Amino acid sequence: MIRFLHASDLHLGKPFGAFPEEVRQRLRQARQDSIGALAKAARAGAASHVLLAGDTFDAETPTRATLRQAMNAMAGYDDLTWVLMPGNHDHLGAAEIWETLARERPGNVTLALDPVPMALAAGAMLLPAPCTTRNPGRDLTEWMDAADSGAAIRIGLAHGSIRDFRSVEEMGGEGGAVIAPDRAIRAELDYLGFGDWHGRIEVTPNTWYSGTPEPDSFKPHRPAGALLVSIAERGAPPEVTETQTGQINWTRLTLDLLESEDPAELLAGALPALATRDRTLIDIRATGRAGLAGHAALAQGIEDAAPDFLWAESNLSALAVTHEAGDLSLIDDRGAVRDAADALAAAADAGDATAAAALTRLYSYALEVK
Repeated sequence: MIRFLHASDLHLGKPFGAFPEEVRQRLRQARQDSIGALAKAARAGAASHVLLAGDTFDAETPTRATLRQAMNAMAGYDDLTWVLMPGNHDHLGAAEIWETLARERPGNVTLALDPVPMALAAGAMLLPAPCTTRNPGRDLTEWMDAADSGAAIRIGLAHGSIRDFRSVEEMGGEGGAVIAPDRAIRAELDYLGFGDWHGRIEVTPNTWYSGTPEPDSFKPHRPAGALLVSIAERGAPPEVTETQTGQINWTRLTLDLLESEDPAELLAGALPALATRDRTLIDIRATGRAGLAGHAALAQGIEDAAPDFLWAESNLSALAVTHEAGDLSLIDDRGAVRDAADALAAAADAGDATAAAALTRLYSYALEVK
């Protein structure tokens, strides 16, 4: 019997360049801390090994500090054996990574750099398919079909896309080599663990994408984590348990509004719990229809709540704006400002989103100065 944790796509050293520096620091630290989170999950599940199915590192040339700190962290959990396999970000062509790790890795870290059977434990063999380049352009798992592992449990490890997924962008992976989705059947594998897709996906009961242990997008994936896998014997179905490890929440909140509803009230009821906001990145979107007063109240509610979050952004451009004569009178009764408001209102009624946004800003400004 063997019990192991299947994980992938740690992307240690990921720069997160689209965010302010203080946010980038938190996100990078969460990535580094994911090693400890995986170790905790492995220990809780009585696993002996942590199998990392590629993209442990985000870049082909990570800093020495990124490499050293990863090895130090894994060394601190010396009751576990960590197995690292190259993915498309840290492929075999990124020789500096693997040469450095070959010299400096601790005794409980194993590198799966060759497509050959590797003994994991008594009666269990690992069949790795390390990525040779950023885009190998071929199915690197084909060799598994003819691999001789005797009577041992056969565990495959791969990184890339299988051909029955809908699209790379939609599912959150990066494409590359096309891997036969029935490889586990062809190669008589007891379990096939994939990396590359950042969301956890069950392909078949014995073929899984683990997803990343820390989220890195607003895509609607399963909660970030890893898979605890237990296989009793050769030919037995694996027992797969999903475990959560993520620290930072990435939340896309979409409010679909009716004109009769109170946008600010809906926002307040939909926001995450206050205690979680300092570790949450939130992207707020609104659709539907709202009056000028409701739109202004929603924008103010978002502005008031934003400082609670690690990072907050909003986009109300898809929210159609309605108005009444009294709304325009609040802006001004007459004169050039009222003329501008009337022109913007007419354009907004015709579907001009830019005019609608300008009208709401004008309305909000008018409320501030009154």
